[in-house]
Amino acid sequence: MKVKDYIDRGICLREQNLNENVINIFKGSEEEFITVTDKEKKVLGVILKNTIYDMLTDNTLSFGRIEDCIISDFKTIQEDDPVEKVIKYLKKPIIVVDMEKKYKGKINTKKITEDYLRTQQYLTNEFNAIIDSTYNGILAINRDQEIVVCNDSAENILGLEGQKNIGRNIQEVLQECRLVKVLESGKGALGREKVLNNRNLSINTTPVVKDGEIVGAVAIFQDISNLRKVKKALEAEKNATEVLRNIINNAYDGIVVVNKDGYITMMNEPYAQFLGVERKKVIGKHVTEVIEGTRVHLVAKTGKEEFGQIQKIRDKNVVVMRTPILKKSKVIGAIGKILFKDLNEINVLASKISQIEKELKYYKNALKEVSETKYSFDNIVGKSNKLTETKYLAQKACHTSSNVLIRGESGTGKELFAHAIHGSSKRNMGPFIKVNCAAIPDELLESELFGYEEGAFTGAKKGGKIGKFELANGGSIFLDEIGDMPQSMQAKLLRVLQEKEVERVGGTKSIKLDVRIIAATNRDLEEMVKNNQFREDLYYRLNVMSINVPALRDRIEDLDHLVEYLLFKLSKRVGNYVSGISKEAIKWLKTYSWPGNVRELENVLERAINLVDYGKKIEIENLPMHITNMDRGLSTMKEDKPLRKILDEAEKEAILKCLKKVGGNRTKAAKILDISRSSLYEKLWRYGIN
Repeated sequence: MKVKDYIDRGICLREQNLNENVINIFKGSEEEFITVTDKEKKVLGVILKNTIYDMLTDNTLSFGRIEDCIISDFKTIQEDDPVEKVIKYLKKPIIVVDMEKKYKGKINTKKITEDYLRTQQYLTNEFNAIIDSTYNGILAINRDQEIVVCNDSAENILGLEGQKNIGRNIQEVLQECRLVKVLESGKGALGREKVLNNRNLSINTTPVVKDGEIVGAVAIFQDISNLRKVKKALEAEKNATEVLRNIINNAYDGIVVVNKDGYITMMNEPYAQFLGVERKKVIGKHVTEVIEGTRVHLVAKTGKEEFGQIQKIRDKNVVVMRTPILKKSKVIGAIGKILFKDLNEINVLASKISQIEKELKYYKNALKEVSETKYSFDNIVGKSNKLTETKYLAQKACHTSSNVLIRGESGTGKELFAHAIHGSSKRNMGPFIKVNCAAIPDELLESELFGYEEGAFTGAKKGGKIGKFELANGGSIFLDEIGDMPQSMQAKLLRVLQEKEVERVGGTKSIKLDVRIIAATNRDLEEMVKNNQFREDLYYRLNVMSINVPALRDRIEDLDHLVEYLLFKLSKRVGNYVSGISKEAIKWLKTYSWPGNVRELENVLERAINLVDYGKKIEIENLPMHITNMDRGLSTMKEDKPLRKILDEAEKEAILKCLKKVGGNRTKAAKILDISRSSLYEKLWRYGIN
């Protein structure tokens, strides 16, 4: 603002015109002084109303001597001067003159005072809004131990909401408060941790020093309940009071704060240096007069944040953000921040982020390999009624968090169902941990499932080990061969299911669990319960959703689909392409009882693929003899020989007779026997035929 905005015409008299009318002029106006000029309107002095009245009261004023009342204790100022220049002279008469020192008018001190007080109130409101927008709690007292600052975060953290705290004695509000000691000793403290209102707080306290004298104390409260993981990154942090005092100057490359009308209320030193201006001189100016190309005043009007915008300042492209300041959902101003002074800084940052993303991807893939499901319902092949019914029940189990018990003979695909249930459930983003209860020695099973603490037993790893249940937290754990779990472990597993918590071996602390159990067995658990081999209470805990996987012999109509699916899968794994399987070979496969179920079928087909020439079909001779020569083997069986030996002798005899017939020509022999040459060579090697 300029002086010309506050000029009043005032009363101006020439020196030769002074007479007793001066008294009447004062009586008829509210003016406090009259300006006296010469003929050229240059100011000679002023006559104060109070001086005239005092002299009249004392009877010391006689007519014709009004000029004796002229004084020179006044201040002249020009109309283009900043209004701030006037503030310190408000107690004196202030006269506005032009470049030639001629009278132009006087300052309206009343209007300046009102505007100045209004500006101070705006600044106070802006400051309070910024303080209340701060995440950390701020509490300050003066030298009389009275609260002078208590922002919204402090009220929330300290449980003081809804109270009138400003002006109260700190010891009435908080009985245990170190601010009084800080005020008395002048010594602050950094990073003190304290639990208050069930919150973990980091508290920094510091005295407030003005002109070398302690005039108060400040406490900064930071809720670190959710910041434990980044505690190391905060060890180097200085006390929060210093951070708050320096945040405007150091947190970003530059910060400017404007009120809702776009006038600057605050600017930090780095921003002022970057602009090449004096920070104090720009306060009160419209932001467009100070910062070229700015839009922060528009954000103060619209309330819409602008992030990552490019702005040209002093021939440099800088990256800025502009954020509205809100108080009770109302926009009262805006903050402009320089994020990057040089676009090259963004490239460096992007490079670092890219490297971090690569590392994160690596660790995600590593975790995925350990805990991810490998199969879905698409991997469960077959359309038979029994399998369709089983898949329907399994898909129903996906929509609940109840425990699941999968039953079936060995090799039927119980693990496939476990993978599919987890992968289609609401826990699919969590881990899937697999444990084979029959493969782990009894003495190690407890530590494997529940983990152990360091020193829990001889040979325990340093630092202990996390158990499978902890690893599965938030997901599912697959307990395969649950029927082979020792009874001592059954009792401990039952406690985990009931309490939903686990305690490591050698530990004293219980760990809360959110784990779904999917168990599987090929044993008759009901019979085991009757024989006291399996706990009845554990059985009922596990057998909530029961799924019976049918044996292959009970769904033999699925064999065609299974063979097609497995041939494609196994050909890729073995590296030998086969064009299919003959109808005669399929016929033999369907007449077999498959005691080993799908796992046995997979082994038979893998063996056949290894024997078939590239691009050929699997024929009967590529199948094992216990599948293709059953009838013939039974006709030549003797009581003192096993079936395998009888079949091998029959095959060897047939090959010898054929070779003798063709004079040892192996190509012709393979053609007569209707097998590939590679199959014939394999059989010759097996039976030791030269």
